[in-house]
Amino acid sequence: MKQIPEAQVRPTEQQQQQMSSPVNEELSLVAIQSKYLLKDTTQTSVFLYVDAFKGKNPIGVADFVKLYNLNYVIYSDYGTRERLGYGNVKLDSTNVSRMGDKIVISYELKSPNRDYGVLLSEISQTGTLKKVLNDLTIRFKKLAVNQTYGVYLGNSTQPLQRHYISSNEQFTIKKAGKSADQLHVYYYNHEFEPAGSPMNIAPKTGNKSLEVDSTFTISANQPLQFTKEGLYNIFADTTQSEGLGILVVNERYPKVTRPQLLLGPLLYMSTNNEINEIKKAEDFKKALDKYWLTLMNGNAPLAQQSIRSFYGRVEEANQLFTTYKEGWKTDKGMIYIVLGPPDKVQRSKDREVWTYDHRGNAQNVNFTFNRRNNQFVDDHYELVRYAEYQPIWYPVVEAWRNGSIR
Repeated sequence: MKQIPEAQVRPTEQQQQQMSSPVNEELSLVAIQSKYLLKDTTQTSVFLYVDAFKGKNPIGVADFVKLYNLNYVIYSDYGTRERLGYGNVKLDSTNVSRMGDKIVISYELKSPNRDYGVLLSEISQTGTLKKVLNDLTIRFKKLAVNQTYGVYLGNSTQPLQRHYISSNEQFTIKKAGKSADQLHVYYYNHEFEPAGSPMNIAPKTGNKSLEVDSTFTISANQPLQFTKEGLYNIFADTTQSEGLGILVVNERYPKVTRPQLLLGPLLYMSTNNEINEIKKAEDFKKALDKYWLTLMNGNAPLAQQSIRSFYGRVEEANQLFTTYKEGWKTDKGMIYIVLGPPDKVQRSKDREVWTYDHRGNAQNVNFTFNRRNNQFVDDHYELVRYAEYQPIWYPVVEAWRNGSIR
């Protein structure tokens, strides 16, 4: 699965480091995701989540520690060479483990006496010049709940990098530093809106109020299970404005398989009339099949291939960009689903720029995303919208509608 660089700090976003090529024919590091947890203002725990393969098979821990080395540098900001710290991490079974198909590396670093820094982690293959990088912004003195608490599945010793958990998964919330007893939970049974068109430059109307459906307390370090789907925001102190947001999803997520849920992402490639016709149908499944068959002029194999391609993108968007809402609903998710992975990503402290070498009728198309403060997550980004995207956007949407995108 092709992924894009992951720059966002996640209590879980993020963000993925796209690798330009396999290390060799046998070994490949496909992607690196990262997050951090602050023990206090002097000590930071860093976690790297690596998709590492030997051929088509995930690499085991024993092979990984033999094959790869890890170095890091802390810079004062993007685009500067001022070093705040650096080091080499010896990889062994004490700091390398598996989480599903991913290799997880954990290491400790001494926090510089700064509010902010950019950690550059470099994984290199032993005996070669091949290396891959991951950058992670760290706010060393911001001891908010989502920078100090991690979510751990089952008996895992490594925190989740993602923002979502399944309604059938058991998890524990733990603090990186000293333990804390009671945590306060706010539950929102709210359906968030999908991203608006990249050409919609109309100013937003006032922010809609979000009502809390229920509140309760939980204990840190105790097994938990949230069976009710929706958004949960967790606080150690109710006077804080930012919490640890967890989106509880169905057991099939990030895949989208329920007929009622399949309709949502079609917003990005459909007319309002088409969406309304499906909504009015008594049988969602038949209406969706008819929709795709009509677009493909009755060509069933082409329709099936287009469905797989489109919902494959939706699944990837959910994996990569889920924040306080499903990944496909985010601005990044919308761009990713329609246009695919960017060819280049440039980042600064609170901004990402995605560049597509050629899309639609244009070359070197840029999409700028700005980080926005959010009470649930710290990696919420919003797209800067322009009417000029229209001649780029519509030809690609039309390619989806005629089955040209595989």
